[in-house]
Amino acid sequence: MAGIILLAAGLGSRFIAAGGEGNKLNATLSKTAENAASVFDITLGHALESGLPVHVVTRAGNLQVQASCRRAGVPFTLTESTGTGGSIAAGVRDTPEWDGWLVHLADMPFVTPDIFATVADTLHLKPVVRPFWQNEPGHPVGFAREMGDKLLQLRGDHDARELIRSHDLLRIDFNTSGVIADIDLPGDLALSPRLLNGNLHAAS
Repeated sequence: MAGIILLAAGLGSRFIAAGGEGNKLNATLSKTAENAASVFDITLGHALESGLPVHVVTRAGNLQVQASCRRAGVPFTLTESTGTGGSIAAGVRDTPEWDGWLVHLADMPFVTPDIFATVADTLHLKPVVRPFWQNEPGHPVGFAREMGDKLLQLRGDHDARELIRSHDLLRIDFNTSGVIADIDLPGDLALSPRLLNGNLHAAS
């Protein structure tokens, strides 16, 4: 079975520079009378609801993300890598039993469980599968088992982008901007609630 590698090792420098407090993954995105859910908690919850295995890659200093993983019973890898490529390689290294990997960014909480499942279900068709919305590439990016050795060699952000460009890609068009929407700046925390609660499906 393919699984989801959730990348949660970024520093969130732009978020802090724009006035945000602390790591953006720990910022509150949804709040009710009963509880408050962070950006990471919501992303992790959607990944788990897909029914796929989940493995998180985060930094030693992000204790809140680690605590969320422990509560949910989700394994995690600690890394000091500042690049997406290094985090991907660490996650793939620690999930050798998987048949494929869906690489997702932990600051993208608007991707719903059915999107994860759709990408996973099509991995047998092409070595790389990627969601799109209105011609914009999104996440999660799916990699078939045959891509494992190349994923293990990734280091920087550039490496990851080049790997995607250099392989035969299956494009899946979705009718939601959730596949491209992330939390980059403090103002992004006010994104429309419908992205969290809507019923989102692949475009026909």
